[in-house]
Amino acid sequence: MRTLGLMLLLAAAMALSACGSKFKTYNGPEVTRVLVDKSDRRMYLLHHQKVLKSYDVGLGFAPDGHKLFEGDGRTPEGEYTIDRRNPNSRFYLSIGIDYPRTEDVARAASMGLSPGGDIFIHGMPNDGRKPGARDWTAGCIAVTDREMREIYAMVNDGTPILIMP
Repeated sequence: MRTLGLMLLLAAAMALSACGSKFKTYNGPEVTRVLVDKSDRRMYLLHHQKVLKSYDVGLGFAPDGHKLFEGDGRTPEGEYTIDRRNPNSRFYLSIGIDYPRTEDVARAASMGLSPGGDIFIHGMPNDGRKPGARDWTAGCIAVTDREMREIYAMVNDGTPILIMP
């Protein structure tokens, strides 16, 4: 009887620890495209033409226009691909966007500048800071931590992302 009680206690502890995990699972329709509308500050996860989920987003601290160079505070615009994930980033989970592309590098080089990089969709800072503005990143796309758990589970590497002005 005592062994059964210990087994039940262990099973309950494991179930509760899974509830607190930042890694969720997703078993719904495949996200075939991510669409970000910068002017509306909205991101959509699509299965072909159907919207599966949508989110309010924060952008770079100077969001108008395409990212031209490192430090300009802009979020890139155009067709990119989700190409990596970082569960241990400085922000709550993150999935990477393959910026800069060849044309981004050439544009920045023509000005004698670096295009920058490390553009991600991510949650809030892990250091406890609370952003004071809606658009606060260095060029990334920010959502809440709860939303980032969903996005991290739903969006696979290789998924196209269109970031519109």
